[in-house]
Amino acid sequence: MGSHEQESPHPMGLTRRGAVRAGALAAGAVLLGGAADLAAPAPALAVAAPKVYTRSDWGARRPKRYATVTGAPDHIVVHHTATGNSTDYSKSHAAALSRAIQRHHMDSNGWDDTGQQFTISRGGHIMEGRNRSLAAVRDGRHAIGAHTANHNSHTVGIENEGLYTSAAPTKALMAALADTCAWLCLAYGLDPAECIVGHRDYNATSCPGDRLYGMLPDLRKNVAARMRTARERMELLTLAELPEEHLPSYPAVPTGERAAPYYHGPALGERDAVRAADDGAADGPEEDLPGEGA
Repeated sequence: MGSHEQESPHPMGLTRRGAVRAGALAAGAVLLGGAADLAAPAPALAVAAPKVYTRSDWGARRPKRYATVTGAPDHIVVHHTATGNSTDYSKSHAAALSRAIQRHHMDSNGWDDTGQQFTISRGGHIMEGRNRSLAAVRDGRHAIGAHTANHNSHTVGIENEGLYTSAAPTKALMAALADTCAWLCLAYGLDPAECIVGHRDYNATSCPGDRLYGMLPDLRKNVAARMRTARERMELLTLAELPEEHLPSYPAVPTGERAAPYYHGPALGERDAVRAADDGAADGPEEDLPGEGA
């Protein structure tokens, strides 16, 4: 991949669109890819990640130094591992691949840890890469890695198992990649049409291979579709979380309703904190008091 452990700051700074919302969007029940049961309870504003196996799940070594966590990233960089196109689609193989990548990055390259933030196997298993990556996404932040020279401070790297100069990735890998990118775009408020790029878009390299690179336009469209579905489901789940008394009751339109200037029907009721009868109008000029008024 031609990555560097040390890199210069991103000259344009960090874009953080919707960062306050990001933390809420990044945590909760699985909604992407049609995996959610809308009848099941879910946290408010929950748009959750696909299944991501943690570093402890795949047996990661302790890093030499912990990753620096900074503001939200603004691009997602797609890589290939440039390893064999394995036909072992098991979770155990995916874990072994993550260990092999970490071993190469730490022992051969001399890096602090695995370079990329996430790794996806040909079986579609998604693994956390660099330490602190998963927690950072959930917080709407970024654990800086080593995967795209001079641009690590503002990009999330996803390694996809295989060599894709001419061969195509598996359907399982592409589905997992779309799920992962949709989750990240929702977490960081990113537009998939703009933020999903290949390694070659930043550095002089053939990565992620001609075949996978040629699939990025369709990937961006698939990610956008997943995001729309997730947002729709989030709205439905959010509505389901509301107290019953907060939902519209849809009463019948009255006949013979009073008609008068500025009257538009009931405006204050018994459950309102401020009622017309409690206003306590007094003689003299009005005073603007904090927290007073309807």
